[in-house]
Amino acid sequence: MAYKIADVTTRTGIGRTTLFNLIRDGRLRAVKVGSRTLIRADDLADFLASLPDARGGKAA
Repeated sequence: MAYKIADVTTRTGIGRTTLFNLIRDGRLRAVKVGSRTLIRADDLADFLASLPDARGGKAA
């Protein structure tokens, strides 16, 4: 399963520019299919799990 950038922005609330910056910086993995950029569901889940929680600690 993979998501288009527009789907990821809708599902997460992370903006398009921020997503492309995360991909560019190597923090979020993406794949290309032709001209389309896709983010695999597992890669998105791993990225979100790596973020600190709202209190500043690591997410569980």
